[in-house]
Amino acid sequence: MELNEAEKLCKELLNNSLVAYFSTVDSDGFPITRALLNTRYKKRYPEFSEFYDNLDDKYVIYFSTNTSSSKIEHIKKNPNVAVYFCNTEQFKGVMFGGEVEIIEDMEIKRQFWLERSTRYYPKGLEDPDYTILRFRPINARFYHKLNQVEFKP
Repeated sequence: MELNEAEKLCKELLNNSLVAYFSTVDSDGFPITRALLNTRYKKRYPEFSEFYDNLDDKYVIYFSTNTSSSKIEHIKKNPNVAVYFCNTEQFKGVMFGGEVEIIEDMEIKRQFWLERSTRYYPKGLEDPDYTILRFRPINARFYHKLNQVEFKP
């Protein structure tokens, strides 16, 4: 498989996956994986499409999470994470490795705030338990059937 085709398919996975599997390393050195809602998923989050379309880096991903979650403590100790998107029906996926940062910028937090988010953050936009993470991939591995393509996003 050619690199251009793999990159195109990766972008399709980014934009069409409901969840991303997000892995951190716990204090004992073991990976911990959990599913996070994918803010790039255009069907569920059309309000973020323009934001992502205007970014220079087409692989950056933002996630919302609870400040009180264990992943925040993991990230503070080790910001290196893996994020995996997949289409199980077509047996293809992409695993990104990179660094994640905790965003304090209220303007970015505001851009990702939705009224329905009060389900997770009952105190609203300024809920201290509302956190935005920005993930910047450094490497990628695309898998489809028996093919694997590695590249730098």
